[in-house]
Amino acid sequence: MGRETLARGWAVAATLILQALAMAEHSPWIPHSKASVFADLSAQELKAVQSFLWSRKELKLEPSRVQTIAKNSVFLIEMLLPKKQQVLRFLDNGQRRPAREARAVIFFGAQHHPNITEFAVGPLPQPYYLRKLPPRPGHQASWTSRPISSVEYVLLSHALQEATKPLHQFFLDTTGFSFRNCHLRCLTFTDVAPRGVASGERRSWFILQRYVEGYFLHPTGLELLMDHNSTNAQDWAVEQVWYNGKFYRSPEELARKYKNGEVDVVILEDPLPKGKGAQRMKDPPLFSSYKPRGDFPSPVTGHSPRLVQPQGPGYKLQGNTVLYGGWSFSFRLRSSTGLQVLNVHFGGERIAYEVSVQEAVALYGGHTPAGMQTKYIDVGWGLGTVTHELAPGIDCPDIATFLDALHYYDADDPIHYPRALCLFEMPTGVPLRRHFNSNFNGGFNFYAGLKGQVLVLRTTSTVYNYDYIWDFIFYPNGVMEAKMHATGYVHATFYTPEGLRHGTRLHTHLIGNMHTHLVHYRVDLDVAGTKNSFQTLRMKLENITNPWSPTHHLVQPTLEQRRYLQERQAAFHFRRTLPKYLLFTSPKKNAWGHERSYRLQIHSMADQALPPGWQEERAITWARYPLAVTKYRESELCSSSIYNQNDPWDPPVVFEEFLRNNENIEDEDLVAWVTVGFLHIPHSEDIPNTATPGNSVGFLLRPFNFFPEDPSLASRDTVIVWPRDNGPNYVERWLPTEDGDCLTPAPFTYNGTYRPV
Repeated sequence: MGRETLARGWAVAATLILQALAMAEHSPWIPHSKASVFADLSAQELKAVQSFLWSRKELKLEPSRVQTIAKNSVFLIEMLLPKKQQVLRFLDNGQRRPAREARAVIFFGAQHHPNITEFAVGPLPQPYYLRKLPPRPGHQASWTSRPISSVEYVLLSHALQEATKPLHQFFLDTTGFSFRNCHLRCLTFTDVAPRGVASGERRSWFILQRYVEGYFLHPTGLELLMDHNSTNAQDWAVEQVWYNGKFYRSPEELARKYKNGEVDVVILEDPLPKGKGAQRMKDPPLFSSYKPRGDFPSPVTGHSPRLVQPQGPGYKLQGNTVLYGGWSFSFRLRSSTGLQVLNVHFGGERIAYEVSVQEAVALYGGHTPAGMQTKYIDVGWGLGTVTHELAPGIDCPDIATFLDALHYYDADDPIHYPRALCLFEMPTGVPLRRHFNSNFNGGFNFYAGLKGQVLVLRTTSTVYNYDYIWDFIFYPNGVMEAKMHATGYVHATFYTPEGLRHGTRLHTHLIGNMHTHLVHYRVDLDVAGTKNSFQTLRMKLENITNPWSPTHHLVQPTLEQRRYLQERQAAFHFRRTLPKYLLFTSPKKNAWGHERSYRLQIHSMADQALPPGWQEERAITWARYPLAVTKYRESELCSSSIYNQNDPWDPPVVFEEFLRNNENIEDEDLVAWVTVGFLHIPHSEDIPNTATPGNSVGFLLRPFNFFPEDPSLASRDTVIVWPRDNGPNYVERWLPTEDGDCLTPAPFTYNGTYRPV
């Protein structure tokens, strides 16, 4: 072997070693043992926390299922995320693993002054200490702010049945349903919140409904207000009754006036088929049913298309960490608030430390007392725990990887939710990029394209009537998308002519109440490091003398850049124009001298839903802003809480206070708080359910001068077609053609010519 050849060999080897070292330095892969710092608690860990708490006799715990409010019980156990700097030192610098802890919420109802106390319990997996988690200064959660437990619902149901005994005959005559000895003709209820009109109250309006398929769409016309503030359910009482547009002081008064013929009664048609057997099969389904009815002009009789992946998934899943192309991220399904993605890397660099759902609200108007009172703040209804099973082929493609979840929420043991999440690749149906390069003479110079495909992480939250579908979507060009799709049953009340000011008539006795959906996200961006700044770009038109024709003027766009130095400057109110280019920048420059940045692009139809400072609005002050940018603080990790729903007048978390200190946001660790949503005016096509098209909102995180070129160039799915004068065109590919089987697509061909005919 010659000296020159040997030298070349050593040079190549050295280059490969240096490349390997560089890749290792920026490797996105974090071993599962390290990524588990973000993992939800296992069943064993949840039970270990439960056992430890029960071993502390001073807590005087009782099972949550004991049928009383006057008890001490564990309401919630979930993983308590360590401080960010501790996690980063562990992940990036190899320092000590942070202690693994749980957050435990205990309702202390068995004492003279009932209260809610939160504890940190650790270290897991064998805990031996607990410490109180302090509330934000001046914001202790009140006893009345606690979420409604399943035991409280049992007691409320019993109290409603007892209180409405005088109305038994009234119910039978007007609805054909009742609370007593009802079998298939029972009444049920939906409760609304807030629960009262001032802090310290626990007074709920209940909509009575007929318990049939889709009972949310079957109000009876009767609503009741019950005070259930006392820890003794014997003290609970109905304070008011509303029926068909009129108020009554009690069920007894309504029953008496009904007997005397003094009530404007509405007799509801029977929703249930009267026939049996074959006759019943011919009866039309309930309007609230999913059963098919009607016909298409061109019937579709076959099954819809399905995804297949003959070579298996293109992603790797290890524990709670996903690797996909240039992406790596961890995830968890936090019981209190919902889905989080954490430690998000692309191309070996961290893009974001956390992107997470914070809150979802639905704010209604109506003519009935329940309709006008409803302002749902869904974290108070267990938003992160109602993650019920996903159906293969419907909720997610058949080829998806389905993942189970565990929640310890209002229970005495961890509850297993099968197939609560899914992870899948799918084609977008539109190329990520493509170009047909015409020769302008009936042919082409080349065609090039890259198929569009994405990775989707999905879960759902079914909060009583509404279903939220939560997606985090990862594109091969470094773009990440967060998206919420709304579906499920509309929140509906009894039809009155006056109700048309607040909604749409959807059936004989049904108003679909208008409402605004708002969703809040926390986006902790770390763009090429934790030291970032925030700036915006706008287009500004300039009118100049045309330099090549001085007697004329020319109007053209110019860039207008603005940097934001303090939090208040970067809190953008609704009803003011939000700049289109929202950039989180690193002080590092790309190859062309621009600051390496990620752009936040919001897709939303949200608007201001309540006047700032108005009563319950204090619980959702984040809804004042489509975007607010703050400096990272460990005391500002969540914009809402499980308590804000039931005490919105004095909530323990007030987002507006995050902005009060007006901190510097230049070259700091920044957090973007994003509000998206839409106004929903129900319409007849919302029967039986709201459909997802047009009811999806979210945002994208897009690289903006972050890379020297489009990083999807690393994809081997690219196809380039070169014309040949003789013979078939040359197709250049970087992946082998698929083996022939029944699932293989037809062979790829491309002509590229266009000729007169």
